Amino acid sequence: MKIYKANRKGFINYLLIGSVILPIVVFFLDKSTFLEKPFILLPLLSPLILIFWIYFDTSYKIENNELIYRSGFLRGKIGISNIKEILKGKTMWSGIKPALAKNGLIIKFNKYDEIYIAPENNNELISDLLNVNAEIKITE
Repeated sequence: MKIYKANRKGFINYLLIGSVILPIVVFFLDKSTFLEKPFILLPLLSPLILIFWIYFDTSYKIENNELIYRSGFLRGKIGISNIKEILKGKTMWSGIKPALAKNGLIIKFNKYDEIYIAPENNNELISDLLNVNAEIKITE
């Protein structure tokens, strides 16, 4: 079993910083209300918790001839023997995206399924997938 960390560059970092700063700014704008009723901050903290969960939970691994992905509530397995093609260095703007960055991998599997992942090192993941299934077509 080999674990591949997610690439954490780009927009996700700005989103994380913004979600940390927003509750602090709102708190200082009206301190007295939030000191009397601190539970009012909960709606502002909920997205922060979700973003932290996705940020620290996103990873990929190869185990038992399957590519396993997890990113917050998105989790699943893809049989490596079912992978037909990998588009390298591309970004998919819709669909299933357990990824945090651009310029990752679009993995096409089964007949019409595809998923976008963004590991730290695209080449390392591709070479390990090719070791299991040499029939995978790589497109750049």
